[in-house]
Amino acid sequence: MNRLPPLLRRLMRARDGAAAVEFVMIFPLLMLAVMSTFELGMVTLRQVMLDRGLEITVRDIRLGTLTPVTHQTVSASICEHALLLPDCALNLRLEMTPLDPLSWLMPPAAADCVDRADTSIPVRRFIAGVENQLMLLRACSLFDPYFPTSGLGATLPRQSGGAYALASASAFVIEP
Repeated sequence: MNRLPPLLRRLMRARDGAAAVEFVMIFPLLMLAVMSTFELGMVTLRQVMLDRGLEITVRDIRLGTLTPVTHQTVSASICEHALLLPDCALNLRLEMTPLDPLSWLMPPAAADCVDRADTSIPVRRFIAGVENQLMLLRACSLFDPYFPTSGLGATLPRQSGGAYALASASAFVIEP
């Protein structure tokens, strides 16, 4: 018992390992920031790629160069033009509906996404449309976070099977 106070005084005066203590305190915060930055970058990149694929496909539908306009052909076109989307065909769900500007009905707020647990759920609505008709095409794709338990990956709202959903929409008129 007598030796404890001098031992504590000597320990308090010692400067050995001071950098290691600071490193241990700062390193987890730094890694959390790095992981969150990477996750945010991937979310942004995937959103941009989904938007790109949807816009190129909408242009093809509008001009009549994509035929026939079915869920499979539109999905394949989006996946072809949207680079860097993992398992695009399996995780992409589309909804295409005509809109009537004279008797406006608001479409559902949330896009229809794939349910990984139940793949038998049909597409909500996919109508190809006719010339001079105002159409709404929405795409929803699911992605698994890289770091699901920390940083931004832990705070993303989850959908089916722990994935997060990205949605993109485009309204257009089919040209004659």
